[in-house]
Amino acid sequence: MSKPLVAVVGRPNVGKSTFFNRIVGKRIAIVEDTPGVTRDRLYADAQWLTHDFTLIDTGGIEPVKDDVISRQMREQAQLAIDTADVILFLVDGREGITSTDEEVAHMLRKSKKPIVLAVNKVDAPKFEDSAYDFYSLGIGDPITISAEQGLGLGDLLDAVTAYFPDHEAEEVSNVTNIAVVGKPNVGKSSLVNAILGQERTIVSDIPGTTRDAIDTSFVYNGEDFVLVDTAGIRRKRSIEEESIERYSVIRSLGAIRRADIVYIVVDAEQGLSEQDVRIAGYVHEEGKASVLVVNKWDLIEKDTHTMEEFKKKLIVDLVFMDYVPMLFISAKTGQRVNKVLETGMQAYEQNCRRVTTGTLNDVLAEAVSMNEPPSDKGKRLKIYYATQVSVKPPTFLLFVNDSALMHFSYKRYLENYFRKAFGLSMSPLRVIVRTRGQNDEMK
Repeated sequence: MSKPLVAVVGRPNVGKSTFFNRIVGKRIAIVEDTPGVTRDRLYADAQWLTHDFTLIDTGGIEPVKDDVISRQMREQAQLAIDTADVILFLVDGREGITSTDEEVAHMLRKSKKPIVLAVNKVDAPKFEDSAYDFYSLGIGDPITISAEQGLGLGDLLDAVTAYFPDHEAEEVSNVTNIAVVGKPNVGKSSLVNAILGQERTIVSDIPGTTRDAIDTSFVYNGEDFVLVDTAGIRRKRSIEEESIERYSVIRSLGAIRRADIVYIVVDAEQGLSEQDVRIAGYVHEEGKASVLVVNKWDLIEKDTHTMEEFKKKLIVDLVFMDYVPMLFISAKTGQRVNKVLETGMQAYEQNCRRVTTGTLNDVLAEAVSMNEPPSDKGKRLKIYYATQVSVKPPTFLLFVNDSALMHFSYKRYLENYFRKAFGLSMSPLRVIVRTRGQNDEMK
């Protein structure tokens, strides 16, 4: 399930970065440094109570100014607004309402997105009255906070998360979304065109040609698909501070979140770079069905062992993602392009697979009998039963006597056992361990 996206917007110097750092960097939020995942101050995962979400930081918006940088910053903010599920509009309670705030509010109202108005820098009673002035923006009830002091953040996050979609109420779509991601200039647009059989996106040797995600609907074997050709993702230091390409990264990561199948495209000549691994790590963390597409394979001098040697090198760097199928193609010549959709659908079918509780527990009992659970200081791990709690990816919940006794190596053993038993060789898989309550044990 994709995490909601929350964009923090406002004019310059209202405390957006302070707020961002407070939310993603303190105990109010949980940010995991998962290997292979890109996280910076622009885009970070956070948590409030039971809600997981992603916070997007934006540059200050100055609608009146018409210089190049101001125009670019407005473009950047607009991209973040378009991508976001909820907009958090930050204003300065000490300075009071300004004409720029009014212009930004007008810009936000046109988005038709849910907006939460936060009056920042209210850390003393004398500033409280200024919050009433912001009702004139027509955004809604202002919520007073101090990002620097950590005041009022709970109420604000309650208001933000109230707009998050109810997962149970979400409609099930019959359309399969496919995202094509990777660094700039690896051949993503060429692959899209090869799949579609027509020139529907721009093909160029200039990195970053595809500035925006381009959705294209098509039908394959009687099934409906939407294919998204995303902007190239590159390291933060390679992107100009005020460049619109910074927000193309948001588009790409957003496309990964809403995709069912993700094709991770890498350049065969360049090999697997650190950034490729980061992108793959992000796809893995999101639990998506994925295929590693090694493009420009026609440019590689080959012998009978070239592909296997290349695969071994890839597996070393993608040890956390050893299930991902790999295809060696040439989008330019069409070599093996016909395998791309087929392999992606196989991975997606596994990603959606459900296992009955009876079958799951039979396999679990078999796994335990073959390899006894670990013990610590005389206390042995007991696994009572298991159930599958979700798909995309298949996620299994184990109830045990003490989750602290579950060693990571044994958990990995169970994951591999389930993967083999249930035919999940091409899909990510999650195993969650939970201590069964004393009352449950007595039933």
